[in-house]
Amino acid sequence: MPSLRQRVLAASRTLTLTLAAMLLLINLAAILYGVFMRYQAGGAPIWTDELARFLIIATVMLAAGGVWVEGGHMRVALIERLLPRGLARVLNFYQWLLTLALAVGGAWFSYRYALSVGMFTTSGLGISRTVPLMSLPLGFALLAWHALWYGPAPLPTIAEEVA
Repeated sequence: MPSLRQRVLAASRTLTLTLAAMLLLINLAAILYGVFMRYQAGGAPIWTDELARFLIIATVMLAAGGVWVEGGHMRVALIERLLPRGLARVLNFYQWLLTLALAVGGAWFSYRYALSVGMFTTSGLGISRTVPLMSLPLGFALLAWHALWYGPAPLPTIAEEVA
C-alpha cells in the first residue's frame, strides 16, 4: 500500500498535469482560431496572440511541479552518481532545499508583483494584468508543494538504454 506521501504526490501530479494539458489544448484552439481568422477571414483579433502567450506561461508554471517530481525536467545527474553515498545525500538535501527556497521565494515575489500591476489592463483582452500574472505565484507555490512532499530524496532519472 502506498504511503500518504506517495498518494498525495500522485494525486497532485495528476491534477496539475491534467490542468496543464487542458490549458495547452485551449492554447492550441486559440492559436488555430487566430491563424484561421488571419488567413481566411482577413485579420485576426489581437486577443488571440495575447491569450496564447498567457496560456503557455500558465501551462508551464502549472506543470513545473509535477514534472519536477517525476524527474522529467532537464538536469544533469552525473555528480550525484559519481559521489560517495554520504556526499550524494548531502547534495540531494542541498538541491531539495534550494528548490524549495527558490519556489517559495518565486511564489512570494511574483504574487507581490501580480498584485502591484492590478491597476493596469492587458491590451488585447482588456482584463487586469493581475489575472494572467497569478499563474506565476500559483505555479511556484505548486512547485514548492511538490518539493515539500517529495522531500530531500534523489530525483528519478531517465535511464539510458544501451543496445
